[in-house]
Amino acid sequence: MHHPRTWLAGIALAAACSSPAAMAAGYPAGPVKVVVAFSAGGTTDTLTRGVSNLLAKKLGQPFVVENKPGAGGNIGTEYVVRADPDGQTLIVNSVGPIAVNPSLMKLNYDPLTDLVPIVQLATVPNVLVVPPSSPARDFKGFLEWIKAKPHPTYCSTGVGTSSHLSSYMLMDQLGVEATHVPYKGADAVNDLLAGRIDFMFATLPSVIGQIRAGKLRALAVSTAQHSATLPELPTVAESGYPGFDAGSWFGFFAPKGTPAEIVQTLNREVNAAMPALKTQMLNEGAEPVGGTPAQFATFIRQEHAKWAGLVKKFDATAN
Repeated sequence: MHHPRTWLAGIALAAACSSPAAMAAGYPAGPVKVVVAFSAGGTTDTLTRGVSNLLAKKLGQPFVVENKPGAGGNIGTEYVVRADPDGQTLIVNSVGPIAVNPSLMKLNYDPLTDLVPIVQLATVPNVLVVPPSSPARDFKGFLEWIKAKPHPTYCSTGVGTSSHLSSYMLMDQLGVEATHVPYKGADAVNDLLAGRIDFMFATLPSVIGQIRAGKLRALAVSTAQHSATLPELPTVAESGYPGFDAGSWFGFFAPKGTPAEIVQTLNREVNAAMPALKTQMLNEGAEPVGGTPAQFATFIRQEHAKWAGLVKKFDATAN
């Protein structure tokens, strides 16, 4: 533990010196803002708060989570893209704003080049859920019901999220015209619970409580692999739709130009925090990942290519 006076002197020296190494030496120089581009209570928000609490304890400064929802995650993402690259403003982001939206809509920035990947936190399956009032008891029953139903509706956590595109892809393959109702984040689940919406592909952590309480019925997962949390659920792919794979993932990013030493510090500390979060993550439906910034960057490029291909194939638009 550094003496407070020595620590303050280190910050003053870092401020006076322009080299990245000196900047990282006093990092963080004050409270760190961690932006979540979706509403409170969703998967991104929950994961971010868990990791931020541990980072605050380890690095000796508050890591303050700030929700900036809207436009499928683009509002919060652009806010961080425009922030000073000093490590004091970060974002925990997900597949939609980073890998899907660049192909789906016109952006004022490029998340692949205007943000620096720090570390991947987790992968998360989307789970197909219906309210208990639904006649669909299993995935086969769901397919029969949704094909026969006039004007079916589905909700999502926003345009371009994997929640949206999972449903879009399945309805496209079924040849069903279903109405998409996008929300700013976790609010989507409320109308589903009330039975005002027919179905949703939700990130598993955002609905695991309602599934366990019997308030929502889980029918299948969108990923190629079974969920470690609900292994009994079939995958859509093995249920007659081979190649269907549309999971979510989450990770830390910083604005372009953030010193490499700060990126490495954050990467090291998030990786160190992962074991303490593992049980909680798995219990909530997320599967921890970790790894290096380079590994995360490679994964993001692969995801961007995959989603760009899917968006083109399905001629998906932001409407």
